[in-house]
Amino acid sequence: MNTDEFPFKEECYDIIGACMEVSNELGCGFLEAVHQETLCYEFPDQEIPFESQKVLDVQYKGRRLSKKYVADFLCFGEIILEIKAIDTLLPEHTAQVLNYLKATGKKNWIIGQFWNSKASIQAYHPIKIQTQIKYKRTQTYICLLTIH
Repeated sequence: MNTDEFPFKEECYDIIGACMEVSNELGCGFLEAVHQETLCYEFPDQEIPFESQKVLDVQYKGRRLSKKYVADFLCFGEIILEIKAIDTLLPEHTAQVLNYLKATGKKNWIIGQFWNSKASIQAYHPIKIQTQIKYKRTQTYICLLTIH
């Protein structure tokens, strides 16, 4: 897949590598907040630009709402990383991601699932999603990362 089909492909690999490093070093059994803090150390070590707890505007029919969405991380100014410390990603998690993508206008998202003790990628696949927003077609990309 070329980068035209999947924008920020290399950057996503860099983020995933940082998540793997945190998992290998830290192990399992910690809450999301611990993974959040350790990534705040790991991202600079790997020279990944990021903002932690990034407040993003939510749009509704072209209007900016007073309610905001707080992303766990915004990396490279374009890729949202959502941290989950759960056993199984449920359909609700994907639905939540799709809603946030539509509401914020961002196109690239990674769900980092930290759970078991052995670090490996169970599922990493870009999902190209075509959505209809009014009469304009948009594409969004979600990477699912499961660390065991």
